[in-house]
Amino acid sequence: MEQIVILTGAGISAESGMGTFRGAGGLWENRRVEEVATPEGFAADPALVHAFYNARRQKAARVEANAAHQAIARLQRDFPGLVTLVTQNVDALHEKGGSEQVLHMHGRLAGALCATCGHRWDAPVEMQPGHPCPACTAPEARPDVVWFGEMPYHMEEIFEALSACTIFAAIGTSGNVYPAAGFVQEANRAGAHTVEINLEPSAVVSDFAETRFGPATQTVPAWVAELLSN
Repeated sequence: MEQIVILTGAGISAESGMGTFRGAGGLWENRRVEEVATPEGFAADPALVHAFYNARRQKAARVEANAAHQAIARLQRDFPGLVTLVTQNVDALHEKGGSEQVLHMHGRLAGALCATCGHRWDAPVEMQPGHPCPACTAPEARPDVVWFGEMPYHMEEIFEALSACTIFAAIGTSGNVYPAAGFVQEANRAGAHTVEINLEPSAVVSDFAETRFGPATQTVPAWVAELLSN
């Protein structure tokens, strides 16, 4: 049975209006990554980090899925084999686009996590420092987002899928963030056909057998249509 693993990054959501993770000078939506995407940044200024994620949570709730998200959902629905969708994105645009099975390796904006007991729940629109955990009441709520220096989620399931895949596609990824940047090498070891679909070449573009460059809303639907017609 054919098995496809798709990895998506910020580039697939950019045309929906979500900012890409890394801009010029290591900025993420005008904030230094170290300030808002590390445990140290949260410890230093939890109010700043909560305000940043509150704003992104509200923005993500307003934006809509685009043609690339919808095409991947169509592939999951209509492909005769297995399609495993892994995303580095913390938005819910894949779900809005119709995908029902999504592995969020970097967590979700819509989730909250207790730093004391590990309980997870749906985040309110606004979170503040000292927000209590509904399970243990500790005032240790944080966004359920994987920060730099933390272990991504679902890694065992992801590597199992990569070891068995026949096609691996990375869509809208920079190739700068590990372990995701190394997934193409895992897929190559499995003998899969590898394709990068991106606006511009990633840092690991040389590891891919095939490349397609252009806006995700054009390149991804075209690629999906080819797969479903074969």
